[in-house]
Amino acid sequence: MSKNISNSLQKTATRCIKVDHWIFEIKAVRAIRVEEYGQPYSAIANININGDKAYIDGLMTNSKVGFDREDFAAFKAYLQQLDITKAEFDRFKNQEAISKSLDVPPLTDRSTALQLAPL
Repeated sequence: MSKNISNSLQKTATRCIKVDHWIFEIKAVRAIRVEEYGQPYSAIANININGDKAYIDGLMTNSKVGFDREDFAAFKAYLQQLDITKAEFDRFKNQEAISKSLDVPPLTDRSTALQLAPL
């Protein structure tokens, strides 16, 4: 990284954690659709993050319920919390590869902060 990390941390503090002389940056996320962690999940996706862009792939469901509007809203809310501005989706639907590019609007109300799931 050639840019000043201290300035960068101000914008992406939700993705960086400093411990001693190390900065840990979240670059990949595995998302699972489940009511409680540890239970069988009904969908899974991988999210790779680079700067203010996210690439979502490996989106699969193992139920009759596909990826619906409620799921999309959850992904959008998560990406907004990370200050992502653009998302690329690759998935299979009816045995056909589908790619979509979406603009992610900025989060206007930070009061809906992310919550950690209990383990």
